[in-house]
Amino acid sequence: VFRIGARLGWNEHIGNHNSLMLPDEAEPRFLINPRGYLFQELKASDLIVCDLEGRVLRGAGELRKVAFHIHTRIHLANPAATCVIHVHPRHLTALSMVQGAEFALSHHNNLLLNDRTVYDDEGDQPVHSNEEGDRIAQLMGDKTIMLMRGHGVTVVGPTVHDAFDECYMAERTCMYQLTAMQTGLPLHKLPENLRRNHQGPWGEKLDARLHLDAWRRVLDREEPDYAR
Repeated sequence: VFRIGARLGWNEHIGNHNSLMLPDEAEPRFLINPRGYLFQELKASDLIVCDLEGRVLRGAGELRKVAFHIHTRIHLANPAATCVIHVHPRHLTALSMVQGAEFALSHHNNLLLNDRTVYDDEGDQPVHSNEEGDRIAQLMGDKTIMLMRGHGVTVVGPTVHDAFDECYMAERTCMYQLTAMQTGLPLHKLPENLRRNHQGPWGEKLDARLHLDAWRRVLDREEPDYAR
């Protein structure tokens, strides 16, 4: 997901982070990228394993404090959020900067995403404490997408492929919306009765797995060192 995110332009230099709770561990532990790496250079062996106190237990590297405050508090608040992605994609970040802007119920993707999205309209301050992390986690609740004002997006899922696919679809939907808004014409609104309500916890999403598998085949051909 780091290498794919780099190809898609999701990362903000060395500042973004993705985490995954590890199964079958005696105590809760998560996998995350260490501070100081670009997404496009990360390999599997570069990732570090940390506990929920922020201690690095395996691997060489430092846990970024912002990542600690966001990821651990979401993992603690919502055990179903096994994977947490925090990135700054171009279109989602741009929408987060527009006052009062939300996903419009205009593209068919929004029939699903609108019910899974929450908007953080209070988070102007940097994430420098567990208190701010707890505020983010509580606001997110059982939703999968949080658009963070002037900051970017946090996406969660029960698996890596679910969280990745959700982030991908949100960014694409936002791209279509911002492109349409540039015309200055009113956006077409889809009927409310077509919306598919989020029933959480998340169900099986076959397309999400197939989507990530397809990207993995591309990386296997073009960047096989990602798995080292």
